[in-house]
Amino acid sequence: MKKLLLAGAVALFGLSNAQMTKGDWVISGNTGLGFNSINTNTKVNGTKYDETKVSSFSVTPSVGYFVINGLAVGIDLGFNSTTTKQDQDKVTISSFSVMPTATYYFQTGSKFIPFLGVGIGYSTNKIKYNINGGVVDPLLFQTETTTDGLAWKAKGGVTYMATQSLGINLGVGFDQFYNKETYSGIDYKTTRSTFGVNVGFSYFIKSKAQKSDK
Repeated sequence: MKKLLLAGAVALFGLSNAQMTKGDWVISGNTGLGFNSINTNTKVNGTKYDETKVSSFSVTPSVGYFVINGLAVGIDLGFNSTTTKQDQDKVTISSFSVMPTATYYFQTGSKFIPFLGVGIGYSTNKIKYNINGGVVDPLLFQTETTTDGLAWKAKGGVTYMATQSLGINLGVGFDQFYNKETYSGIDYKTTRSTFGVNVGFSYFIKSKAQKSDK
């Protein structure tokens, strides 16, 4: 019985650590729906306008390479879509980001593996306005604007290793987009912050060198 328990403990430890060593890869996909709170504000020469809180949908596919045991560096691709409606008015904000990231997985010796990550990169934001102004017909104002700028993120959570290669993620994340433009001597600054809960999966791929050792 003792040998059986010891073998089980060794197998469990190997399950949580074998796929997060130097040379391994991780492919992830996380989504957030209905939990995100977005706070957007625009400043014109120091005066703040257009503050709102809404719900959103997001999806973040990513790939990472373990440069050392537990630490994966890679790329996150992020897409977020937000629609705000009020009476006959509708505003849709769509953003796409490309962000180099670093994520550290804490080796716990169990199936539950906490992680923390950060990233910084580029984001483009498209805002589509469909403003009716209370008049049903016709539409008074309809246009699109696009802004590009710096984006950064911080994330944390836990991965549950359902198998030796497949993990289920539950985490929280904070993203921020910043843009500054000047027109006719007037500074326009936009800061868009997103905090949300997300779920997803991670697939860990063992390096060929480790496979050949077995």
